[in-house]
Amino acid sequence: MPEPIALLVNPAAGRGRALRAAQLAGQLLTSRGHEVRVLSGPDPAGSLALARQVAAGDETLVAVGGDGLVYLALQAVAGTEARFGIIPAGTGNDIARSAGLPLTDVAAAAEVVAAGQIRPIDAAHTVDADGTVRWFGTILAAGFDAKVTERGNRTAWLPRSLRYNVAVFAELPVFTPIPYQLEIDGGTSELPAMLIAVGNTPYYGKGMKMCPDAVVDDGLLDLTIVHPVSRFELIKIFPKVYSGRHVDHSRVEVGRAKTIRIDSPGVLAYADGELLGGLPLTVTAVPGAVHLLAAPPEPGPGPAAGPDAGSTASP
Repeated sequence: MPEPIALLVNPAAGRGRALRAAQLAGQLLTSRGHEVRVLSGPDPAGSLALARQVAAGDETLVAVGGDGLVYLALQAVAGTEARFGIIPAGTGNDIARSAGLPLTDVAAAAEVVAAGQIRPIDAAHTVDADGTVRWFGTILAAGFDAKVTERGNRTAWLPRSLRYNVAVFAELPVFTPIPYQLEIDGGTSELPAMLIAVGNTPYYGKGMKMCPDAVVDDGLLDLTIVHPVSRFELIKIFPKVYSGRHVDHSRVEVGRAKTIRIDSPGVLAYADGELLGGLPLTVTAVPGAVHLLAAPPEPGPGPAAGPDAGSTASP
């Protein structure tokens, strides 16, 4: 008999778009024989409590929304045996994009959930200086990109489509390289950089391929470092993030690792578009941490493993 399904939704998201998506998905899943209920907490803490109740039981939890809601749901399902689905209804949908889920077709995404096929994927596990544990699915940003996100969050009066670009050009004139301390699989280094990104998947920021070779189920984190460049050069590099070609620049370094500790005084980190808090943070890849309802990836050659695959050489 089909398992019961709980649809987690923020009714206010997307001016009601997420709620409409949940209603449509609920109708389709009910027609496939599932018992469906819609969950919505009074606030994020309330929604997380509901998600944790589902994750501890026999229901499947499905997040109907964008990366923010998926991030919240990950705090409940990551590291458990809970079945987890995503019906994209946000502006970014980068976790769903990385897993190959339908991004613009609610019915198709609901059919994936109804099929019940589980694809184990990785999640990243973070621990801060106080021992607080969080999970994220896409990329941790701690540098210029995090500063841009922070600035963009302060311009809520702008349309969402404009906030990021406006924030980039507002941040550029005042941004200077940040001194970092890195510990990568036990090796330590100190370096200045424009940004450091730690990726479980390739995408963040609505399809920006900051970590273009990241694979969602390889058990590793991808690291992208943009070493100090002029503001003019940064303007040249940044648009290439959408294609992933920024990694071809001589001042961009990439690598892979299992665990990365990143520190810099006064620097905030964001992941899945959500504020994690200040550095230091220790980030670890946890293989198969999420039992995602998704079709397995199509066979392919996968990313090439260059000489720095496995860990990043000291700058």
